[in-house]
Amino acid sequence: MYSFLFYLILEVVGWMFLILSFLVISVNMVMMILSSLEMRDYLRKNQFADYGDIITSPIAPGVSILAPAFNEGQTIVQNVKSLLSLHYGKFEVIVINDGSKDDTLEKLITSFELEKSDFAYHPDIDTQAVRGVYKSPNRSYRRLIVIDKENGGKADALNTGINVANMELLACIDVDCILSSDSISRMVRPFMEETNKKVIAVGGVIGIANNCDVQDGTVTTYRVPDTTLGRFQVIEYFRAFLMGRMAWARVNGLMLISGAFGFFRTDIVRKVGGYFPKTVGEDMELIVRMRRFMCEEKIPYKVGYVPDPLCWTEVPENKDVLARQRNRWMRGTIETLQLHRKIKLNPKYGIIGTVTYPFWSLFEKNAPILEITGLIYTSILIFVGDFSAVYFIALLIMMYLLSLLVSSFSVLYEQIAFNHYKDKKDLRKLIWMILTEPLWMHPMVVWWGLKGHWDFIKGKGGWGSMIRKGFKTAEDKRNLSTQSTS
Repeated sequence: MYSFLFYLILEVVGWMFLILSFLVISVNMVMMILSSLEMRDYLRKNQFADYGDIITSPIAPGVSILAPAFNEGQTIVQNVKSLLSLHYGKFEVIVINDGSKDDTLEKLITSFELEKSDFAYHPDIDTQAVRGVYKSPNRSYRRLIVIDKENGGKADALNTGINVANMELLACIDVDCILSSDSISRMVRPFMEETNKKVIAVGGVIGIANNCDVQDGTVTTYRVPDTTLGRFQVIEYFRAFLMGRMAWARVNGLMLISGAFGFFRTDIVRKVGGYFPKTVGEDMELIVRMRRFMCEEKIPYKVGYVPDPLCWTEVPENKDVLARQRNRWMRGTIETLQLHRKIKLNPKYGIIGTVTYPFWSLFEKNAPILEITGLIYTSILIFVGDFSAVYFIALLIMMYLLSLLVSSFSVLYEQIAFNHYKDKKDLRKLIWMILTEPLWMHPMVVWWGLKGHWDFIKGKGGWGSMIRKGFKTAEDKRNLSTQSTS
């Protein structure tokens, strides 16, 4: 009797994994089709677009750029100068010094001739105490506002900026990111052109600036990173931004806008209470809460997406740092899904409740658990002598080929639409990474995801240390090259 039940369970589990495998293949094929259609329509629509009209338009919305800063003394001045030089008519830059322990605030005060103002701070959203608001009497820096506050984390710092913001739109960025000079005009366009629905947020592509040449706050020469971890993330970012999010944008199902670069409608953000400081996935949680609000208020809405690479950031090339980042991403995903489990399979919340939420639960949150369960199941089959090597190898090859197909199409999208990596050596490096990544990098990502689940169960919080090397200019690289050959 027990033997019969045991083999029955094995049979049922085997069919479940077979169905799940074909579901993974089907979902990826659908996303490839949707993303290609969205990319095609976007390129057609923007073929003759003149973004200069948006810059000079009197009806273009104003933008408050929120840039939290914690211990950014080495690069803060150059980064703020870059933000102030963006090409747009109506914007302000709000830098929030989140209790830095270095000379971040002192450098800002000195470089931009800041003086403590009598600004009346009224917190619509509760935050840590504000110690002072600084402005400059110099008209050259009239767009700049610097807030000095007690440390409370990134979400708390952004909420402080939201309380001070005066513009219709919020641009929430990482202060160490590099923005394209026309990034604001491109990101505000979806807010202006939609007539039947209210655009509540717009996401953009994050590019990887490791090993690229940076001059005057602009990426001038694009190269893939020198390290294998960096190249892996190039492929991963292509899959996420040019494949996954393009597909979700096609059906208005975006559930995540990167915290490094996202635009939001100020009034909606304030109505939902700003960022939630008690999660490490504050960017994803805010979007889900805003979408819930619009559904509950029965207001037609849309979350837009711009596939142009307008923001460039440095990614971790150290395994320990990358592991901490992926651990945090997993914990943030779990927290958001648990906080908003009310929308799960609930038709009231439209596509986000019936499609996006289940997708994230199964393929993002539970993927590492399903993969390790499959490994355990295979080990049991081998142990009891009920293992089919032909079936296992065929399924393994099929999943490997699917990975190659998805990654290859993602790189193809980038080359057709933007063609940043013009050096054939860079393309060869990316192709080699596509071929080898599933064999050595994917198991590590699965392990980091499992550890994220375990740390969530233990109640571990916090971001962890994210060490950055900083961007190098072309001159810096020439000097390094000269030193190495001398």
